[in-house]
Amino acid sequence: METQLQYGKGDLRVEVPSSDVTVLVPKPEEGLPDEAAAFREAVRNPIGSAPLRDLISSEERVAVVIPDITRALPRERLLPWLFEELSHVPPENVTIINGTGSHRANTDEELAAMVGPEVFANYRIVNHDAHDAATMEFVGESYTGRNLYMNREYVEADRRIVMGFIEPHFMAGFSGGYKGIFPAVADVDSIMDYHRASVIGHARSTWGVIEENPTQDQIRYNGSLLPVDFCINVTLNRSHGITGFYCGDVLAAHERGCEANKATTMVACEREFPIVVTTNGGYPLDQNLYQAVKGMSAAYQIVAEGGLIICAARCNDGFPEHGNFRKMLLEYPSPEAMLEAINSPGFSTFDQWQVQLFAQILQRARVALYSEIDAQAVRSVHLEPITDITARISEELERIGADAPVAVLPEGPMTVPYLEHAPIQA
Repeated sequence: METQLQYGKGDLRVEVPSSDVTVLVPKPEEGLPDEAAAFREAVRNPIGSAPLRDLISSEERVAVVIPDITRALPRERLLPWLFEELSHVPPENVTIINGTGSHRANTDEELAAMVGPEVFANYRIVNHDAHDAATMEFVGESYTGRNLYMNREYVEADRRIVMGFIEPHFMAGFSGGYKGIFPAVADVDSIMDYHRASVIGHARSTWGVIEENPTQDQIRYNGSLLPVDFCINVTLNRSHGITGFYCGDVLAAHERGCEANKATTMVACEREFPIVVTTNGGYPLDQNLYQAVKGMSAAYQIVAEGGLIICAARCNDGFPEHGNFRKMLLEYPSPEAMLEAINSPGFSTFDQWQVQLFAQILQRARVALYSEIDAQAVRSVHLEPITDITARISEELERIGADAPVAVLPEGPMTVPYLEHAPIQA
């Protein structure tokens, strides 16, 4: 059968040469017929909050936190609607903070595309820099009792608005909510502590789990140390159309959005698969290998022990170059060696959390990567480079049997499968 895999800003047409193919996609959802009208309704009749317009006066300084370029939030649509609703607040009173967390800063060209040319021209936008202590202010003790610092522009604002979109997340259960604040505008030491090995390795730090999830517990505690006055969260369909608004109180809006999102994006499976074909959801999430671990992790949920994961992720931005992700992958001879180092007492280094998840996947399955990364570079980090997905599936079926079942995740982590005998509890 033929399927289309999300890849970069387009699709890959791939023939899956098997008679037993299971394609796992979200339940189809139409985008809202009038997104702007739905936005106005959501912020004027919010969940657990007064209307947005009533919360903010014209003389107050407002911080609006948005996710960085690796997230698919339609900021270019949302921000003009937001500022129309807050038309009584002059642009000079507003700072848009690009919540990069530990990711790289976005360029002016990228920011203009993210927020739209009019917003870019009329509003002040700053990239958060987790590594620059001079741009931080102390906000209190973190969930683990450490000193927590956040972006000064955010801390010193009179009012704070967080924007984000809700989808299953491989550690936090779901994105959105307070995750748009922590770790998005936090200092690097706090981000490191948040990603410590014991938390990443916890059984409930996984897709679709909110309750008793130690990753989500930290997000909510640390993110709420300073008041967040209003949350604007959305859910999206495959074409990035908005399917729902969840606005108002951060916790109440987020929980309602998670319930709705789980019903459409998480799919129960009755069996494991020896071959799982996945993506990283296309642009913007598949720009680098660091992010592509998410698509691999979605496949990992249903791949059989010793099976093959084939991941199609463009990775036009490489590994990327920031942090220690590539360094750690090159430094250790095997996934086992990576995990041994990460779990050793006192070990702490930037990006270890992504390496930990990557190594856990490779302990269970082999991973072949279809990407723009040089083949030798792919091999050097314990992956198999491929240039023909159909041929690689055929080769594996020839080895294990032509009637072996194949699962396909065309949208990668936009659909999260789970084994029916191990149900997810949100």
